[in-house]
Amino acid sequence: MIIYYTDGSASPNPGPGGFAVIKAMKPAVLGGEDHTTNIRMEGLAIIAALKDANGAACEIFSDSEFWIKVITIWSLPWEKNGWKKKGGEIKNLDIVTEVCPLYKASKAKLIWVRGHNNDPGNELADYWANEARHQHAAKK
Repeated sequence: MIIYYTDGSASPNPGPGGFAVIKAMKPAVLGGEDHTTNIRMEGLAIIAALKDANGAACEIFSDSEFWIKVITIWSLPWEKNGWKKKGGEIKNLDIVTEVCPLYKASKAKLIWVRGHNNDPGNELADYWANEARHQHAAKK
């Protein structure tokens, strides 16, 4: 079983951002965007972990309760309704429509972990998400 920790960072929010995927307690995937939000980076980190797992059984630990609920609960009726929801637009629809099919086709279990609560994997993901943000900004 592969164990992942994911996290995203943007500072200011919105602003330059980065995300990290930790695998075997080492950074496995880092990425970033120029003008983004913490939420977008969290979602892209989960996508990167799912792609890295490539169908293998895995557990993905995330401190983004938002994305776990989007993927496992909220997106189900949105998809049935043609990616529409009552009460307005679906924010970050590009990420939602990419992550949901990846998750459905995977053998992944999404697990929420409280952020900044001394969980070693989450702390490492947070550190590397910030590093990814700094590295991405430095390339500009």
